Amino acid sequence: MNPFTYTRTADTSDAVRQGGAAGAKYLGGGTNLVDLMRETIERPEILVDVTGLSRGIEELDGGGLLIGAAVRNTALAEHRLVRRRYPLLTRAIVSGASPQIRNMATVGGNVLQRTRCAYFYDEAGSRCNKRRPGSGCDAIDGFNRNHAILGASALCVAVHPSDMCVALAALDAVVHLRGEEGTRQIALADLHRLPGHRPEIETMLEPGELITAIELPPLSPSARSTYRKVRDRSSYAFALVSVAAVLEVEDGHVRDVRVALGGVAHKPWRAARAEAVLRGGPAASLAFATAADAELAEARSLSGNGFKIELARRTMVAVLEELAGEIA
Repeated sequence: MNPFTYTRTADTSDAVRQGGAAGAKYLGGGTNLVDLMRETIERPEILVDVTGLSRGIEELDGGGLLIGAAVRNTALAEHRLVRRRYPLLTRAIVSGASPQIRNMATVGGNVLQRTRCAYFYDEAGSRCNKRRPGSGCDAIDGFNRNHAILGASALCVAVHPSDMCVALAALDAVVHLRGEEGTRQIALADLHRLPGHRPEIETMLEPGELITAIELPPLSPSARSTYRKVRDRSSYAFALVSVAAVLEVEDGHVRDVRVALGGVAHKPWRAARAEAVLRGGPAASLAFATAADAELAEARSLSGNGFKIELARRTMVAVLEELAGEIA
């Protein structure tokens, strides 16, 4: 591990000032960053510990929630208002890691965790454009069973690993940011970038910008939501495919719907095409299948992950059928 300076702050302004220095990284629970430092993939010169910031969960006027970036994943999953109003978020967090990791991981750190692609982690022996731009991508012709079927590029086929972010994308969550130029907000669905020609740039954050909170808009009382994760084993494996969905039905027709997919792209994938097909139409299996087909029409498989296209289709349909059944 490379030598670094550690500093701790309980003041957002001071954190942003220190985090804007060359070679600085923000440290939350460390469940991803410390691993990357051990593998010498991340080599920060300064670690700014921000776990003392923004640790509360505040109910907003209208029924939404404002979640501090330093809130631990366990605290978020177990919060009474999250369990009551946003059950898909609790399910996503609990399916994502062991209790020990959830006890340490922070909301902000979960949002910014990096891919678990094996070639990205193999610093000594594999080519990775995300880790070393211009070096190539060994996953494209290698072991790519877990890799992207949507939004990939010729330079990177890695997927985003977070379960929580898939649920947040389906909930229209908003990320609150603080940087040297002040504060701003960005939809979580727009925070992460597709790889394109610059896979090493993973988010829309400016240098030194800090996530201070995540805002959840209120859900309609008649809406139902859930999260389903398909994986090789039930014990804390990353998703092959996951689906987060919110469905509101009125008189047998879809009044509103939000769907996000995990395990299929470089970012939590908001299924905008499927949503457009579904809104105003019948809440029925055939319509769900048609919407899934529309969303996956541009999916492209690699040598080892073609099964993901049908798996994603079936999982989307099953989740929407489940929610429609609950409403019926």
